[in-house]
Amino acid sequence: MLCGELNCLDITSTYLAQIESKHHLNAFVEVFEEEALERAKTLDQKKNDTSSWGKLYGVVIGIKDVLCYNNHHVGAASGILKGYTAIYNATAIQRLLDEDAIIIGNLNCDEFAMGSSNENSIHGRVLNAEDESRVPGGSSGGSAVAVQANMCMVSLGSDTGGSVRQPADFCGIVGMKPGYGRISRYGLLAYASSFDQIGIFSKNIEDLSVVLSVIAGQDEFDSTCSDAPVPDYAAQLDTDRKYRLAYFPQSLEHPSLDPEIRKSIIDWMEILKKEGHSVEPVDFDYLDHIVPAYYVLTTAEASSNLSRYDGIKFGYRTNSQINNLNELYKKTRSEGFGKEVKRRIMLGTFVLSTGYYDAYYAKAQQVRRLIADKTNAVFAEYDLILMPTTPSTAFRFGEKSNDAVEMFLGDLYTVYANLAGIGGISLPLFKHSNGMPFGVQVMSDRLQENKLLDFSSRALKA
Repeated sequence: MLCGELNCLDITSTYLAQIESKHHLNAFVEVFEEEALERAKTLDQKKNDTSSWGKLYGVVIGIKDVLCYNNHHVGAASGILKGYTAIYNATAIQRLLDEDAIIIGNLNCDEFAMGSSNENSIHGRVLNAEDESRVPGGSSGGSAVAVQANMCMVSLGSDTGGSVRQPADFCGIVGMKPGYGRISRYGLLAYASSFDQIGIFSKNIEDLSVVLSVIAGQDEFDSTCSDAPVPDYAAQLDTDRKYRLAYFPQSLEHPSLDPEIRKSIIDWMEILKKEGHSVEPVDFDYLDHIVPAYYVLTTAEASSNLSRYDGIKFGYRTNSQINNLNELYKKTRSEGFGKEVKRRIMLGTFVLSTGYYDAYYAKAQQVRRLIADKTNAVFAEYDLILMPTTPSTAFRFGEKSNDAVEMFLGDLYTVYANLAGIGGISLPLFKHSNGMPFGVQVMSDRLQENKLLDFSSRALKA
């Protein structure tokens, strides 16, 4: 992972050349070419003094366009933040820089992280390098493709309901979100604050583990961030531990699940049993309630969080003739936000409105509580939970664009971890007969990412 025989300048130049050659994939919103090269030159000045190297010395990283990087544009792939420049570093970004990482650019995504296909970006859609007629997944599609197509070593995304794990699955790489509170959200543009979590893309568990150890941990700027000690995850990989694994039969029996994906996961679980792990079914009766509860709660939080984008304080302001303040708000927000974001804002405002709050928002909170209680009960007996990452492999552009319900149901397996606040990872284990990769999702209890990473590392090497 570190600059060794090659110098940092050579490595950075190689990635920049790859970004140029893969420009048509549209993974990057902006490439920090001159800055990355200068940082590489600075790091090379201490190449021979290994004792001065940070933990991420020379590691080339891309960041999703929802993370604040001081003096760089951050826009959430939205017209509403056109021209906005971050005035501070997100905590995760600052920690990368403190450990000598090289940030190479800003990565494309669905607008305000709302989407499962990367078709909702003002910068246009990102193409899946495996098959350019298919979506890369979303919302962190650019982050996934940047790693998939070797345009950076590691990338950061955000995961509100699967926005790291689903694109990782579609692109055939590793994507992880830790449990809620493990990584500070300070400097992450908010979608749904009680669900959002920064996640990591890589091609192996070792790199991901080192990055997680660096960016995780207590932060005085985020009161929801856990103060639990952060382990050296990389040092705890590849043990000989035998894990107690649970799976939900309802998830494998769901009619939306592709038969090849179902068979591959079932066959894999039999292999795990032969390796000495216990794999047992646990009934989970809330599967069909997960997606409705998730979209009620996240859109409600989004309607509140996105109210700050009004054309007054920062970002885009309408150029139309206006007569009063309300008209300024209306025109600015109508012109600045895209269709999907406006749909979710309106849905969130509706479920919070008088007469509907108890019927929708309060009820969804009750469902979330039931799911959390059930999850706690499962983890009282088991170490990890196995589940498909997605019901299908990457679908073709436009295939689900006109059916919001079908698009939402694609999140069936990933939103569970966000509702419960637990960690989850997608592992690229399989290949479909249609030629596309797909994986399996493994989930751990909150602050038990060491188990998740250890098991995942062994699974990928098996």
